[in-house]
Amino acid sequence: MEAYPRRIMGVETEFGVTAYRDGRTVLTPEEVARYLFRPVVQQHRSSNIFTKNASRLYLDVGSHPEFATAECDSVSQLLAYDKSGEYLYNQLAEQAVAALSADRIDADVFLFKNNVDSMGNSYGTHENYLISRELVLKSFGKQLLPFLVTRQLICGAGMIKKGEFVISQRADQVWEGVSSATTRTRPIINTRDEPHGDSHRFRRMHVIVGDSNMSEPTFALKIGSTLLVIEMLEAGFPLPDVELDNPIIHIRPIASDPTGQTEMVLKDGGTTTALEIQQATLDAAKQWLEVRPDEGTPSEEMARIVDLWQRTLDAIASQDFSGVDQEIDWVIKRKLLTQFKDRLGVEWGHPKLKQIDLTYHDINRNRGLFYLLERKGLAKRWITDADIEAAAATPPQTTRAALRGRFLDTVQEAGADYNVDWVHLKVNRPEPQTVELLDPFVTADARVDDLIAYVQEHAGRD
Repeated sequence: MEAYPRRIMGVETEFGVTAYRDGRTVLTPEEVARYLFRPVVQQHRSSNIFTKNASRLYLDVGSHPEFATAECDSVSQLLAYDKSGEYLYNQLAEQAVAALSADRIDADVFLFKNNVDSMGNSYGTHENYLISRELVLKSFGKQLLPFLVTRQLICGAGMIKKGEFVISQRADQVWEGVSSATTRTRPIINTRDEPHGDSHRFRRMHVIVGDSNMSEPTFALKIGSTLLVIEMLEAGFPLPDVELDNPIIHIRPIASDPTGQTEMVLKDGGTTTALEIQQATLDAAKQWLEVRPDEGTPSEEMARIVDLWQRTLDAIASQDFSGVDQEIDWVIKRKLLTQFKDRLGVEWGHPKLKQIDLTYHDINRNRGLFYLLERKGLAKRWITDADIEAAAATPPQTTRAALRGRFLDTVQEAGADYNVDWVHLKVNRPEPQTVELLDPFVTADARVDDLIAYVQEHAGRD
């Protein structure tokens, strides 16, 4: 079996969008989206484009702005490109406010990186991991399920729901373990076969159970812990022999239990807890680190992830969260909301708390509550602003995205008629020319060089 210690990964994030004036909504999401995407449509004649950094920016169903990162091969790199989506959408939001003002509409545009709106509608953040085609995704997925069902303990974003604080926003929206559905009965793992590469070699594992994260360390833990489990499964490394009788029925009780003591029924009739599953998986990951090939995400960074993983589980076990209350999203948010709750003398369902809950996810760095905490030193970093700004301007240089970025620079400078997707680079005139890039690991390709030369040769011609 082909193994890929260097893993291609990507994240797709949908954002909630609205426009407020004096605390009330002044435009529908559809109207806000039109203003938001006006510069994109003017420049590209489409609301579905690939950006300068080789990522995809588009308007999804339900008027949700979405950002799909370029292909990345390490946790920190993926984090930088995920945050670059916030950076790029912030720029569009600023332009939208100016356009609204020109139309004599006084309103602020808000983009929220969360997963549930005020009406209870859910929108997602999807993780993609390249795996070997030789793996049977359904059985591979079932082995992952105990970890993914309990993963919310370490990387949930938290929210107020029906008068209580729960640790995950997506847990209430997922109804199956492994299936091809994405909306009506959302699964933890989606099996739709879209490898975006050589289908004889690769599969793309599509995980749709996770929360959107504001905290950089939480994002790193979410991706890094999952990556370690995938690596172990693909390498045949021993993992805890835990087969749950019905994994999905536990996902909502776990979200309501920050102690991690939710009892889970095993296939053999025994029981375990969510915290025990996470600790047993982490113990295996510690052993894997001792023999893991140091490729892709450096083992030094994986060691940081394992350290945060252990500290988070220790905090849950002891219920002393002081060691992670600046790193784990749901812990940061619960601490903040509890302070306001106690100060106001109100219950969890109070409208003021719900407003604070939402404002935590505002991606505007000058206004959003999470970024206020970050500026005050109450939310720790994993990468730097310079990393994010660089990611917004340039594609990853260690994956196929570098080729897409070179092509985009060339055709846009030349004013050429072109099409691009994850796999194809196409010039439409004077004669159609297409290059298919089936290996996401490749960063140099003579065919792309020839295609770029063809564009430059015919630049400015009819």
